[in-house]
Amino acid sequence: MQENMNNMPFDEEEGIDIMALVKQLWDGRKTIIIWTCSFIVLGLIAALTMKRSYAVSTVMVPQINSKSNSSLSSLASLAGFDLGTASNATDLSPLIYPQIVSSVPFRKELMYTPVHYQDVDTAVCMYTYYTEILKPTVFGTIKKYTIGLPGVILGALRKEKPDVVLPGGGSADNTPKPLVVTKKEEKILKAIGESVSLAVDKKEGYITLNVKGSEPIQTAELAMKAQQLLQEEITRFRIEKSQSELEYIQARYNEIKRETESYQDQLARANDRAQNMATTHDDMERVRIQNKYNISNSIYSELSKQLEQAKMQVKKDTPVFTVVQPVTVPIQAANSRAKTLIVWTFFGGVLGCGIVLGRNYWPKVKEMFASNE
Repeated sequence: MQENMNNMPFDEEEGIDIMALVKQLWDGRKTIIIWTCSFIVLGLIAALTMKRSYAVSTVMVPQINSKSNSSLSSLASLAGFDLGTASNATDLSPLIYPQIVSSVPFRKELMYTPVHYQDVDTAVCMYTYYTEILKPTVFGTIKKYTIGLPGVILGALRKEKPDVVLPGGGSADNTPKPLVVTKKEEKILKAIGESVSLAVDKKEGYITLNVKGSEPIQTAELAMKAQQLLQEEITRFRIEKSQSELEYIQARYNEIKRETESYQDQLARANDRAQNMATTHDDMERVRIQNKYNISNSIYSELSKQLEQAKMQVKKDTPVFTVVQPVTVPIQAANSRAKTLIVWTFFGGVLGCGIVLGRNYWPKVKEMFASNE
């Protein structure tokens, strides 16, 4: 033990002896080489069986038309602040956009969007691909029955619960119902939630949509659909109130139009009868029809103006998205096999050096614990 203590690469008074460290590493080079080579082999296996992933980003600037011309109010809305002005009454804060992307309806729409995969002739949705077409890899099977073996055993012991089914699911009524997600859908929705994200830059005023996928074309198409769906959802939120007002005015406009045309036909028939020696009763009837027509026509004219104003308001409330960086098909994978091999090799070398240095340091540790006892 005394000899090992004399070979320690440090002295309590003088500090660490670098040359002694180098000598110990050189003497234990065989151990370091063995551990490094072992981890190189593991790194090669991990790199060759690694599932490639691709990343796509698109940058958009939402051009929101404010009801007032106050640029200060627009900037405050973009930053998520409400100045209490009327123009911000129906504004949707950009800080809510990430919540839209992470919502279950948004992810479910992406899950059932047909995209193209390399090993499939036609476009299929992610749900069909991952549940019916995709086959597990060799590395995935090994990982499942080694590291994931406890989970497999627990899953087999647990009693499988059936999927939730709403009562009266086939009814055609318009009663709002909660969303039902099956077990298979839940796994894919979780994967989509991890691969699709949105970042909002409050200072610069733009949003960045990031999408990760397993193949270049599939990732780009998924990003395009996510971009389109996000724009549609934001537009729907923004114009919900003005669109509701437009639909109400449109329905009332159609009703008063039919009523006015009906009075117009009645008045024409009354005028025809007046040319053939009409009685006083006929004249009074014609006057009543004329009054109803005048009132209905006045309302019809006013509703025509309101209808055009409502259409203009919907157009005004509809946001315009300026795409600064469009979606492009990725050429290189986001994860590199070379980097994976380098990381495993570095970890093996560090572990080998630690074993060599710790072999001479361990006797002193044991002596310290023995002296404390």
